[in-house]
Amino acid sequence: MEKKIILITGATDGIGKEAAKILSKEGHKIIIQGRNPEKIKKVIEEIKSSNKDADLDSAVADLLSFKQIKVMCDVLLKKYDHLDVLLNNAGAVFDVERKLTEDGEERTFQLNVYAPFLLSHLLLPIIQKSKSGRIIFEGSASHKVAREPDFNDMKCEKEYGGQGNYNLSKLYLIWLMRHFAKYLKKKGIKNVTANATHPGMVGTNFGHNADKGFLVNMIYKIGWYFSDTIDKGALSEVFLATSPKVEGISGKYYSNKCEVEEPKEKYYTEENEKKLWDYCVQICKPYVTVEE
Repeated sequence: MEKKIILITGATDGIGKEAAKILSKEGHKIIIQGRNPEKIKKVIEEIKSSNKDADLDSAVADLLSFKQIKVMCDVLLKKYDHLDVLLNNAGAVFDVERKLTEDGEERTFQLNVYAPFLLSHLLLPIIQKSKSGRIIFEGSASHKVAREPDFNDMKCEKEYGGQGNYNLSKLYLIWLMRHFAKYLKKKGIKNVTANATHPGMVGTNFGHNADKGFLVNMIYKIGWYFSDTIDKGALSEVFLATSPKVEGISGKYYSNKCEVEEPKEKYYTEENEKKLWDYCVQICKPYVTVEE
């Protein structure tokens, strides 16, 4: 297998960390991204303790800050002549209190949707230099129960819920992936693909530290006992990052069984997809220019 350079966001815990372990063991160079330098250092030490030959690097940024994302990407653009895989793994479900980021955006949408949008565009110049560049978005089956989108309320002043916003953010992420695949095709960029996947229900600490309300908190606790192991949860990310079976395939949504799956289309229209894309373009304009 040809060695790839792979950037994994949110790789200091959970599925991202497990994917980093698996992919580094396969011989790929892994860039561990996180917001805490000390936590990144500990993860690197942990991986090397069982795999002394692991080729690892670090990238630091709080993905709730567009400014920090831009600084991190500038460093990577100077450091690497190409990037084979961008694995947009980072994501979170937040608590019942609605909060805005320093950029004035609702934090769930910023971390789960706008950050992958910005990262994918900022790093595209070096992803394009790969023989087979891959951009992967980590979705969730929870998109199936998302509420109806309101593009006049992207800051969620009218309606907000910790779990509800997470569900909707994962629906948005599928639409974002689809439009990114169309964008690449329109630009004539044939050596880069964009796909999404979901891990299924996995036994990690994801969501357990956020107060989402009594009922949702209980669902998370009960669900943990019926979850897959974390190594199984990372399989579809690893598959999309390395498998020759997805070579040249773009704009698809994959299940945790590494098979193409049709997402729920209740609220999907090309117009809604474009509205989301245009909003991302607008709010990220100070950091990247996206020309259709």
